[in-house]
Amino acid sequence: MDLLGWIGVGLLAAVAGELVLPGRNPGGIGTALLVGAAGALLARLAAGLLGGEGAAGFGVPSILWATLGSLALLALFRLAAAPGNG
Repeated sequence: MDLLGWIGVGLLAAVAGELVLPGRNPGGIGTALLVGAAGALLARLAAGLLGGEGAAGFGVPSILWATLGSLALLALFRLAAAPGNG
């Protein structure tokens, strides 16, 4: 899957993250979509470093990698931006 495909899957994963991780986003839905797309790209990088061949094409493994990366980065973003953390 190319870069634009991973960004697109990351945006969809961010929408799924909104359903899985309910609550308020510190920056709104736009920020959540950007963080989700970044998480998907980081997951692609991690999959490549770990030798994950499933992350190369468009399919279930790549969508799972992107979704996990998106959810992880969204959760970290919410923790970092929570009141009282800075």
